This record gives sequence, C-alpha cells and structure tokens, in this order.
Amino acid sequence: MLIVFLATVVSAEAASTISGKVVSVADGDTITILSSNNRQTKIRLYGIDTPEKAQAYGKQAKKFTASLTAGKRATTTVYDTDRYGRSVGVVFVNGTNVNEELITNGFAWQYRKYCKASFCKDWLKKEEYARSFAFGLWAESNPQPPWDWRKSKRGQSTKRSYASSITSQSNSGSSSYHGNKRSHVFHGQSCQHYNCNNCTKIFRTISEATKAGYKPHKQCVR
Repeated sequence: MLIVFLATVVSAEAASTISGKVVSVADGDTITILSSNNRQTKIRLYGIDTPEKAQAYGKQAKKFTASLTAGKRATTTVYDTDRYGRSVGVVFVNGTNVNEELITNGFAWQYRKYCKASFCKDWLKKEEYARSFAFGLWAESNPQPPWDWRKSKRGQSTKRSYASSITSQSNSGSSSYHGNKRSHVFHGQSCQHYNCNNCTKIFRTISEATKAGYKPHKQCVR
C-alpha cells in the first residue's frame, strides 16, 4: 500500500518526461528541446522566473542557462502546460538541476505564484542564500521581480494611450509636461522618462508645473 501511495504522489507531481538535445535558448527560463523523433518542444522552466531580456541581468540569465544547456542532452520532468502551450518542467543536464542552479547562482527568483511542489520551500532558501551573498542579480540594491516588471509594462501601454490624447496640445503650439507624482520632477517630451509609471500629472507650461511645486528635470527641461 505504501508503494502504491508513493507512486501516486510522484505521478501527481510529475506526469511525464521529455528528453532530447537543447537546440535553442530563448531566455533564462525558456529553452527548446529536439527529441529523437525530431519533434521540438518548448520548455518553460518550472517554479522560477528569470529577469526579462530588457531587464538588468536578463542577458546574463540567458547566458547562464545557455552555458548549462545549449547543445547538450537534457531531460525535463514535466509538471504542467502553460497558457502558451509550453511544457513546464524541471530540466536536468548531466545530473544538474538547471532550475535550481539559476536560483542558487542569483539569476532567478523562486516563482512565488506558481512554485507549489514539495521542493519549492528549499528553492526559496537557496534564493535567500544567493541574496545574502549578493550573487548575480542580487548585486543590485533592489532588483525588480520580472512579474512586477511585466505588470508595469502593461500599465505603460495604457499610459501611452492616455498620452496620445494630449498630442493636440503640442500641435497647437503649446508644450506638455509630465510630472512624476512621487519625485515631484516634471519631464519634457524629449525626456526618457516622459511616460514613466508615476508621470501622470500633466502640465501645459513650465510655469504651471513650477507653481504646482514640481521641479524641472535638469537634463531635458531647459
């Protein structure tokens, strides 16, 4: 009875395995495996989240994953299928747990929302270890988790739509300025941070902004 019970637990956590050569590394937590029957399967590494390519350490995370997997034979223990149709699993190469190595070396977070397997608590401890020694991305004072970064990007797309509604003001001969509600600095249209997350206060003139208690950005508001 005990053997049957253990088998049931294992099968519930890991339904299948996929083996083959790693032929592509899209980013730190996504690879593609080519099986012996020439079938390609995209794998999303289970229970972790690495920085996006545009984030700090995004490229380094991809490079680290490639160093462990590219061109090598890998076996994936599959736990799920995500909404994009990717197999979600733990990848092993020559006995090395790739998911775990990314966390241990400071190139990934334990994915709080989706890491539910029994070993996830141990992965969280490994993340805390990497943080304590400032490994990888933890060299940054306050690195942004990729799930928060993606959420902010979705918010920015909404703000861009809002910004387009004030374009007519600029075309009519008056400039518009965006004030950051947190820093109380306002930006001109040439500023890199013109449409930042907190830049939601709109001013038509520099005078209007300064009267509201906002300071001009030194580099792009003259």
